[in-house]
Amino acid sequence: MKKILNTKEAIKIAKKLQSKKKSIVLAGGFFDILHIGHIKFLENSKKYGDYLFVLLEDDKKAREVKGTNRPINSQKDRAKILSTLGSVDYVILLKNMINNVKYDKIIIQMAPSVLTATYGDPYIKHKKRQAKLINGKVVCVIERIYNHSTTKLSKHI
Repeated sequence: MKKILNTKEAIKIAKKLQSKKKSIVLAGGFFDILHIGHIKFLENSKKYGDYLFVLLEDDKKAREVKGTNRPINSQKDRAKILSTLGSVDYVILLKNMINNVKYDKIIIQMAPSVLTATYGDPYIKHKKRQAKLINGKVVCVIERIYNHSTTKLSKHI
């Protein structure tokens, strides 16, 4: 089974799974240096549905949001690492996500039943807005573990 997908492939698979009455959970992020917070987030996310799809931001977006020294690992490498986790069914390679309209289009076409987040997620308002578009829900699955962030790890290294 191919686990690393582009958005078109992910939408097609999501629709096929939903036709079989399977529920989809959607999580997202950068996942630059995988740490215990990421693992717990993904494991807890998986508990809310049959299939967990992970939206993985591209390298350009990582530089814009996280800084010029990021990402430490390329999107291709991050996807490969995520795809080895038992809790992750599919990794979706995002490209050139410059505004909410692009995210909304993916969300609407995939129509997951649950969007997951961490408590204190800075994008929670957008996720709640997106959930309304598809009659889904947002579930916060974990507290942010501040001493286990990629930023903190990269400074320590």
